[in-house]
Amino acid sequence: MDLFSSQIDPNQNLLPKDGVLNYFGPILNQTEADHYFQKLLDSIPWENDVLLMFGKRIETKRKVAWFGDKPFAYTYSNSLKKALYWTPELFELKKLSEELTATTYNSCLLNLYHSGKEGMGWHSDDEKELQPNGAIASLSFGAERKFVFKHKTTKEKVALVLDHGGLLVMKDETQNFWQHRLPPAKKVTLPRINLTFRTILAENQED
Repeated sequence: MDLFSSQIDPNQNLLPKDGVLNYFGPILNQTEADHYFQKLLDSIPWENDVLLMFGKRIETKRKVAWFGDKPFAYTYSNSLKKALYWTPELFELKKLSEELTATTYNSCLLNLYHSGKEGMGWHSDDEKELQPNGAIASLSFGAERKFVFKHKTTKEKVALVLDHGGLLVMKDETQNFWQHRLPPAKKVTLPRINLTFRTILAENQED
């Protein structure tokens, strides 16, 4: 299923089954989105992501940062991260996302893609630290990029384009039944920043 030309309705579930996917479209005007993009680009302490795969240490071109209410520990792809405390801009965007999605979040994983040559492979956000079936709000800035979902069993796909300042929400059983990816787009030369607000379970954290 291709949703590039669909009318934006934040109440519409874009998945045919086994989960809920809502897209709000741009939630900021052009000037506001440009402002946040530049602030995030300049003020976030971006670092190359380091993954451990098949016993090998792999450093990605994509850069990441991890923020939260507390110094939450978060492990994915065998890599452990400790959260930094919110910057003013991140906290503003968290509150805005919470208002629109009627959900609270206590952490955010940020990704910086320098151009369309950088992407993300198939995966689900189902790490043990995350609230089961919790909502994940994904806020994008910069270059518009295609985002694709694939059902783990039927292999059915759903694709959409994420706008500059666009908000996407994945919730309920989505991570159990669907994978998602950001495919490379060689014609895209501009950078993109993605914020994924999520909820870390306090009981899974060490004192």
